[in-house]
Amino acid sequence: MDNELRIVISGGGTGGHIFPAVSIANAIKAKRPEAKILFVGALGRMEMQRVPAAGYEIKGLPVRGLIRPLWSPKNIGVLIDYLKSKGMAKKIIKDFKPMAAVGVGGYASGATLDAAHALGIPSLIQEQNSYAGKTNKMLSTKADKICVAYDGMERFFPADKIMMTGNPVRQNIVNAEISHEDAVKQFGLDPEKKTILIVGGSLGARTVNESVLAHLKEIKESGVQFIWQTGKYYHESIMQKMASHNDMPMLKVMDFISDMGAAYKAADLVISRAGASSISEFCLIGKPVILVPSPNVAEDHQTKNAMALVEKDAALMVKDVEAKDNVIKLALTTVGDAAKLESLATNVKKLGLPHSADIIADEVLKLAENKK
Repeated sequence: MDNELRIVISGGGTGGHIFPAVSIANAIKAKRPEAKILFVGALGRMEMQRVPAAGYEIKGLPVRGLIRPLWSPKNIGVLIDYLKSKGMAKKIIKDFKPMAAVGVGGYASGATLDAAHALGIPSLIQEQNSYAGKTNKMLSTKADKICVAYDGMERFFPADKIMMTGNPVRQNIVNAEISHEDAVKQFGLDPEKKTILIVGGSLGARTVNESVLAHLKEIKESGVQFIWQTGKYYHESIMQKMASHNDMPMLKVMDFISDMGAAYKAADLVISRAGASSISEFCLIGKPVILVPSPNVAEDHQTKNAMALVEKDAALMVKDVEAKDNVIKLALTTVGDAAKLESLATNVKKLGLPHSADIIADEVLKLAENKK
C-alpha cells in the first residue's frame, strides 16, 4: 500500500464545486490509472450522489455552513459539527494515507484539508471564482499550491502559491461530437428554429424560472424554441403552473439535463447564472450567453465573474432584480441578431483556458511524489 498513489479530494455543495473536482480526478486517473482516489463531502449535499455516479468512492461529514446572523445560538451546533467533522476527516486520512489532498471549496473541504495539514499531507486548493470563497481563503496559508481562474487573486492568496490554470470543466461538454441538428432533435425540437437554453445551475434559480413564467405568451408567439432546466427544487411547482399551458411544444421543460454537451450544442444562445464553472464552459466552447448573476452568494462574486466577460464584450448581463422583466425580451432580440451572436461567440472563446484539469492533475502528482 505504501507505494500506491492515493489522493483525497474534498468539496462540493453545488455542481460548481463537484464538476471541477470530478474533472481533476478523471485527469489524475488518465495519467495514473492505478491511482486510488477518495472523495470527502458533506452529508446530505449533492456530491453524495454525483460523485458515486461518476465512479468514485465518497465519505460524508456532518459539516454545514454558518447560519446568519453569525451571532445566532444555532451556530454553536454548527461549530460542534465542524469539530466532529474534522475529527472524522483525520480518521479518514489516517486510514486512507493519501500522498496529497485537493480542496475545491465547499463545507467539507475546510475540515478535510485542515485535517490533512495537521497530519503533514501536502495540499492544493482550486478556486473557481473571481472572488475567493471563505473556505479557500482560510486554507490558503496552509496550502502548498493554489490554482485560480482569474487575474488579481493575490488580493486573497499568497502570491507565491498562485498558479493560473483556469477551471476544469465537464469533459462531455468540451468533447461533445453531436451535431447542432442532432442535438436539437435529441430534445424533440425543430432544427430549423433558433433555440435558447435556460439553466439556473444544478439546483435551479428562482428568478430565472420566474422570468420564463412571466413571459410565456411572448415565448409562444416568438417562433423561437426553448430548453428549460428548472432545477429539481422548483420543478414540481413549475409543472403545476404549466398544466394550463400544455399547448407549448416550443418549450421543453426538464428538472435536470444530464447531457449538457448536447444541450449546449443545441443552443444558439444560453441564459445562465454566472457560476464560475458554467462561465468556464461557455469560454471553452464559445457559446453566446446572457448572464443573470445570483445575488445570494458571498461578496456578490457572480456579478464579478460576469463583469469579467461583459467588460470584454464576451457576454451580456441582466441584474437579478431586472431579470423578470427583461431577460426573456433581451434573449429573443439577441437570438435573432446573427452578427451579435457571432461577436459574443468569438470574444468569449478568446477567454477559454483549455487543459485546466490536466495542468492541475500534474501539480497534484508533483505534490504526491514529493510526499513519497
